[in-house]
Amino acid sequence: QVQLVESGGGLAQPGGSLSLSCAASGSIFEIGAMRWYRQAPGKQREMVADITKHGDTRYVGSVKGRFTISRDNAKNRIDLQMNNLKPEDTAVYICCVVAIARNGIAPKDYWGQGTQVTVSS
Repeated sequence: QVQLVESGGGLAQPGGSLSLSCAASGSIFEIGAMRWYRQAPGKQREMVADITKHGDTRYVGSVKGRFTISRDNAKNRIDLQMNNLKPEDTAVYICCVVAIARNGIAPKDYWGQGTQVTVSS
């Protein structure tokens, strides 16, 4: 069993900043890639940022240069620092972790509940 808990969402002004965190807990054997997705009302879910177990990162073009993803393997945690926020960043942000449970064999995707980010004047 693996559980994810996100935090840090809220309301920000355009040009402002927010920092999101996602902590994984439970019977974890190994964690691989960790990702942030977002889904705005009426739109498809999209991957915002990804970080591999080795620390390599990638971003969707619309956030590159503004968002930074990082991870702390010792704490089974990832963060998403969001700067220069725009109204179009408004969405539910969802954490996804690829992990092998202690009683499992193959890697599986585990999802958090999501945290709301609203950017508005």
